[in-house]
Amino acid sequence: MVELDTTEARAARNRLARANGQLAAVIRMIDDGEDCREILTQLAACSRAIDRAAITLLSTGMKQCYLDNESEETQAELEKLFLSFT
Repeated sequence: MVELDTTEARAARNRLARANGQLAAVIRMIDDGEDCREILTQLAACSRAIDRAAITLLSTGMKQCYLDNESEETQAELEKLFLSFT
């Protein structure tokens, strides 16, 4: 099992909280019939925040596997997760 660094986990959590707020704003914008370009701009920002949180969590997990000499099975799982974001 990979333990997340507290600082890295907090950074990822903050990004996800920001993305959650952005997504709620996108939903309101759609409901309010706002301009499509503005909606897509905000949706792209939300998507980037989620991607960055995922990369932070994946890189932390991979670093911990390397430092802790985790099994090849765990490394393969992380590689599979990493590839799912490409």
